[in-house]
Amino acid sequence: MQRIVNAQGLNMPKLGLGTWPMLGEECTRAVEQALISGYRHIDTAAAYNNEDAVGQALANSPTPRDQIHVTTKVWWDQLQPDAMRHSMDRSLKALRSDYVDLFMIHWPTTDWDLPQTIKTLVSLKEQGLARHIGVANFPLPLLRKVVEELGAPLSAIQVEYHVLLGQHALLDYARRHDIALTAYSPLARNKVSEIAALQQIAAKHGVLPTQVALKWLLDQANVAAIPKASSKANQLANLASLQVNLDDEDRALIAGLSKRERQVNPDFAPVWDPFDQ
Repeated sequence: MQRIVNAQGLNMPKLGLGTWPMLGEECTRAVEQALISGYRHIDTAAAYNNEDAVGQALANSPTPRDQIHVTTKVWWDQLQPDAMRHSMDRSLKALRSDYVDLFMIHWPTTDWDLPQTIKTLVSLKEQGLARHIGVANFPLPLLRKVVEELGAPLSAIQVEYHVLLGQHALLDYARRHDIALTAYSPLARNKVSEIAALQQIAAKHGVLPTQVALKWLLDQANVAAIPKASSKANQLANLASLQVNLDDEDRALIAGLSKRERQVNPDFAPVWDPFDQ
């Protein structure tokens, strides 16, 4: 059985399947195969345009819906109250479910009424449409405002996090407030396989550099990871990372890597605080 992150009652498997940018039948097949292989955590979003493909896989799977953690997200241009509710309705219809386990704001924006947005997010949880709520890509000052000033009962934050990008301050805050941190792009857009230190650690243990990178994340308290994997071989390799045993020497090598190599920084991204890393 996979290890679980438990934050605010959120029982989320530490290793999940990321689905961006898979579409259509490729996405459906990948999710079906992941569920057969033992995954119980699937991550999608309205902006991925694949919720319907994920929903088809959930419908096809013999695994009961209540045994699968599903995360989806609302896009940054749909954060007005009515638009958020419509986004949730569309997501549920596509996913063929009457609830999602975790519903997140995908990116912050500047042209918004933040208190109203958060109030709407909380209301979706209170209505039972989302079992838990969270935010993605929020810098620490904004996360602090949502938690401390607006009192939102967040269960999770999703951000880019991997061996080349530190999230020390954000992770420390999340732990102190019982918030799970989900790492997206946990393999740094596949750059981890090219890192000499990870190649060295992988050779020492007879595993892959990707497995070393994933286990480094999964060993951390409150941290989950959602690598995208479309093939059965890659899905199984990622699952096998849970069996890797890193030692202090391995962790010291990883600690010595650059921690400022962000891979995801679109034009609409917030201003990242380099000191958070």
